[in-house]
Amino acid sequence: MSEFFAMGGYGLYVWGSYGVTALVIVAEIVWVVQRRKVLLKRLARMSRLTKG
Repeated sequence: MSEFFAMGGYGLYVWGSYGVTALVIVAEIVWVVQRRKVLLKRLARMSRLTKG
């Protein structure tokens, strides 16, 4: 099993790349969720302004 994780001496680079990629994907999801909340609030505020 340790041979698999070591990947012939390149394990640090391979697993590091996986880790950075996972981190970027999680950050992107968090960013999209936050932007969606802001956009929905802005649209609700605009809707109230146009009705009243």
